[in-house]
Amino acid sequence: MRSSEISPQARQAGKERLRVLFTCIGRRVELLQAFRRAAKTLAIRLEVHGADASRLSPALHQVDKAHVLPPIPAGDYTEALFNLVRRTRIDLLIPLIDLELPPVAAIADRLAKVGCCAQISSEAVVQTCCDKIATYRALKASGIDTPATSMWNEVIRRKRHRFPYFLKPRAGSAAMGNYVVRNRDELHTLGKRVRDAIVQEFVEGVEHTLDVYTGFDGKPRCVVPRRRLEVRSGEVSKGLIVKDPAIMAVGARVAEMLGECRGVITVQCIVTPDRRIRVIEINPRFGGGVPLAIHAGADFPKWILSELLGKRPRINPTGFRDDIAMLRFDDSVFVPNASKLTRR
Repeated sequence: MRSSEISPQARQAGKERLRVLFTCIGRRVELLQAFRRAAKTLAIRLEVHGADASRLSPALHQVDKAHVLPPIPAGDYTEALFNLVRRTRIDLLIPLIDLELPPVAAIADRLAKVGCCAQISSEAVVQTCCDKIATYRALKASGIDTPATSMWNEVIRRKRHRFPYFLKPRAGSAAMGNYVVRNRDELHTLGKRVRDAIVQEFVEGVEHTLDVYTGFDGKPRCVVPRRRLEVRSGEVSKGLIVKDPAIMAVGARVAEMLGECRGVITVQCIVTPDRRIRVIEINPRFGGGVPLAIHAGADFPKWILSELLGKRPRINPTGFRDDIAMLRFDDSVFVPNASKLTRR
């Protein structure tokens, strides 16, 4: 059974509880709440599981059952995750950070054999998206507008430059190690500081994140553009829905180019002053700002749960509301008797 097929447990969801596991759950409280609302609408008894490497993750204290897994770089993460899924009879697995996408994609078929649908794109798609040089090559080969991108060790040897550049890690995430490079000295210094650095043509304009719903068959059915108004620690803290058909068409084209997407992917692009829409990154997972798209009417959790039950959700690709802003603020989870959470 492929990872995109319906699990035996899901077929019995009317009689049994449907179990969903969010991994590397961190602070994603809004997302799990959206899945609970969707399950209630569909009359599903949803049991929400969360997993993270630390008991101090806020969202772990908002789930029905919390689990601690080894850190991903430790080497035993994949097997620990598989054993957790099998032991707890998880129906739907949703990975939430870039670092875990390759190991989860690698075991998607194994997970399917124990009745779990991993909501993740194919290994080939994940490999392309997690490698920014591979992303650039795939976009360029498909004729999708994207800034010129090269390895730092190639750029540093050039005699002529067109500053500024944008420098970042080849496999980076959450804006860590991202820099605007304005001269040769910065190019030399920052390139040595950032591991496996790449250098992109710097693009002036307004950045947008596109939430693209590709469901279980990889076909884009809804694209929701979110203009990034303010970002904190690599995640959007203020955003605005922009129902722009040209931007939406680019998001759909990227998903079609990748071909084997699953669930929701995020496409980041910059709209230049002369209206060029230039794709800069693709993340085959739920983006941090996806609650805005869900609130606007693109009910991704409801659509995913419906498809898991073998139903074809009715999706209006332009049915979401325009011009809605998300303005985030800090909230707190209070945990009694919490000293044990810090113990190793």
